Amino acid sequence: MHQRRKAREVALQVLYELDVLGIDAEEGMELFWSHFEAPEHTRPFAALLIAGAWNNRKELDDLISSCSENWTISRMSKVDKNILRMAIYELLHCPDIPPKVTLNEAIDLGKIYGTENSGSFINGILDAVYIKLSGKDQDQENASLAPD
Repeated sequence: MHQRRKAREVALQVLYELDVLGIDAEEGMELFWSHFEAPEHTRPFAALLIAGAWNNRKELDDLISSCSENWTISRMSKVDKNILRMAIYELLHCPDIPPKVTLNEAIDLGKIYGTENSGSFINGILDAVYIKLSGKDQDQENASLAPD
C-alpha cells in the first residue's frame, strides 16, 4: 500500500506542475524524473494517474463541476483540483482499487498538501461524484463511505 501512496504523491506533484506550466503529461513526467528521485516501483502507477488525469481533465472537470455546489473549477486551489482529478480518474479506471481506499487516500493527500479545509472539501465532492457514478442512494452510500 505504501507504494501506491508514494505514487499518488508523485502524481499530485506532477499534475500541479502541469497545471502551472501548461505542458503535456509526457514532458511534465520527464521534467519531474530528471530533477527528483522517486522509487522506481512507484513510476508505473504514478504515470497512469498523471496521464489519465491530465489527458482526461475536461471530462473530469465537468464531473467535478456537476458535483460541487458554489465552487467553479477556476476557484478551486490547484492542489485540491488535481487531487480530485486524480481520485476521480482512479474511481473510473482502476477497478482493482476499492472506492473507499481511493476516497480515503485523496482526503489524506488533501490534509497533507492542501489547506486545513481541503480534506472535508475533497471528501464532500468525491462523495457526490461517487454517488453520481454508482447511481446509489445517497443515505446508503454516505453510511458505507464514511471514514472508519
